Amino acid sequence: MKKSKVKEWLKRVWVWFKGLFRTRYKVTVSFNRVWGDSDDKEYLAKKIIKAAEKHLKFIDQYGKVIEHRSSTGLHYIIEDE
Repeated sequence: MKKSKVKEWLKRVWVWFKGLFRTRYKVTVSFNRVWGDSDDKEYLAKKIIKAAEKHLKFIDQYGKVIEHRSSTGLHYIIEDE
């Protein structure tokens, strides 16, 4: 029983250590042309899957896939964290 606890702890330490070297992105999405108003949303993304003029898809910090589409074009900013 004690071996499994040590093994689990080492696994968590390894995942934490690998996470230190991953690039994170700050994604800001605006649903109109005005930046900084109440409809803007900010996310911390682990991976950008697709970033096009009318389609944005990424994985957030919790592993959830976030997807935004617009027929008129999206307004977003992607920054390295």
